[in-house]
Amino acid sequence: MIATAPASNGTNIQGLKPELPPISGWEAEITSIVQNNDQVFLPTSNINLSNIKAGFACALHMHQPTIPAGANGALVSNLQNMFENQGMGDNHNAGVFAWCYSRMGDFIPELVANGCNPRIMLDYSGNLFWGLQQMGRDDILNNLKRIACDPQYQPYVEWLGTMWSHAVAPSTPIPDLKLQIQAWQHQFASMFGYDALKRVKGFSPPEMHLPNNPDTLYEYIKALKECGYRWLLVQEHSVERLDGANLLGDDRYVPNRLVARNSHGEVISITALIKTQGSDTKLVAQMQPYHEAKSRGRQKIGNVEVPCCVSQIADGENGGVMMNEFPNGFNPTWHNIKDNSDVVGFNGTEYIELLEANGVNPDDYPVCQAKGQHKIWNKVDINNVTPEAVANAIADLNANDHQFHMDGASWTDDLSWVSGYENVLEPMNQLSADFHAKFDSLVQQDPNVTRTPEYQEALLYTLLVETSCFRYWGQGTWTDYARELYNRGEKLVK
Repeated sequence: MIATAPASNGTNIQGLKPELPPISGWEAEITSIVQNNDQVFLPTSNINLSNIKAGFACALHMHQPTIPAGANGALVSNLQNMFENQGMGDNHNAGVFAWCYSRMGDFIPELVANGCNPRIMLDYSGNLFWGLQQMGRDDILNNLKRIACDPQYQPYVEWLGTMWSHAVAPSTPIPDLKLQIQAWQHQFASMFGYDALKRVKGFSPPEMHLPNNPDTLYEYIKALKECGYRWLLVQEHSVERLDGANLLGDDRYVPNRLVARNSHGEVISITALIKTQGSDTKLVAQMQPYHEAKSRGRQKIGNVEVPCCVSQIADGENGGVMMNEFPNGFNPTWHNIKDNSDVVGFNGTEYIELLEANGVNPDDYPVCQAKGQHKIWNKVDINNVTPEAVANAIADLNANDHQFHMDGASWTDDLSWVSGYENVLEPMNQLSADFHAKFDSLVQQDPNVTRTPEYQEALLYTLLVETSCFRYWGQGTWTDYARELYNRGEKLVK
């Protein structure tokens, strides 16, 4: 049986083991698809910037982890586990969660049919996509395929890439950053086709977690750009200006240029849209970005005056507000906008393409860097950056500045995906190292190794151990899941 690539209409990537998700094997083909400068939204956008004073962009993040909790320890979606154990915790919400994963496939066509001009960005983890496939939830998947593949709805919906298994970038082993990103692209292409993947140009980081280690951030941005991404969403308090100042004022409402310098002095950058405010799902459920945009006006980027854009993301299913109130906030908004044409919804790529088509030079975007970077570079000769100099600066700051750390920053500062989780992090790093020790030279000799079930299964467990959920709920069941996944993975790479 020979593995087959995804077709333009969304044919599954089939490996020799049908129980494995489509996460590798077509790296060269996918790279050739995503590495393009084609306009995605501009050819069909019905927004004229000259008539607009402000806009807003909303994204919904959806995720369910894969856990070894099925029959005989089988890998299953946490959503399936919720359905099968309704009496535990909040598992009674499983049906509502499933509806939340599907409902945009109903809302968007209904709004368009009623003459509205809606916009929504969608971020679904690879875990979730695979879990829905495992559960046979074609009702959900077909609803999503409708808004991913039907040209009638493409102007209104933007799919955002993410890490396949919801790995937080700062503590993900550097060699696995690109593997996580590519695995999601494989998964998405297998479901919705190459044509849909070609339009995915924005990236949504799990937990809005941005690395501030110079080498990790550099490799993260490098991997994103190599995988065809043009921009990513960042939390405003995870970045700073080059002088260390916080992001304040109007500059948060236009694209920024996120710059990273590594310990060898190499510099790379990517466009960033700034997620403002906090993490409260009420901000999106009650359409706060729309109401904020109504109070804002046009502003200049360089010498070009443009409408600003209020950007926000929230979990698409968690919490009573998102489960129950979102439809009554989202749907009426687009009917209201029909009568208020100077405030509109954007999708991220659409907004950026419209700006640049109207004469904005990306070099004029405000510049930002990861939080804490200025402290490092103040201690390093910027004209002679070396790994030793950067390491010494970080060591000095760790010893003498209690506010400094290299854990990165995310949507919240009161939780850590590192502190207290050594029993997950150490095995995670060990499995990653063993995976690369076994497979990297083989892949270098023959790229088709990534199509073999041996590689795909080992990669699956390597990615799964990096899932953020195993470092969120404290010690107990979830850290035990991580240990079990590690044990299975180690048997495959030894």
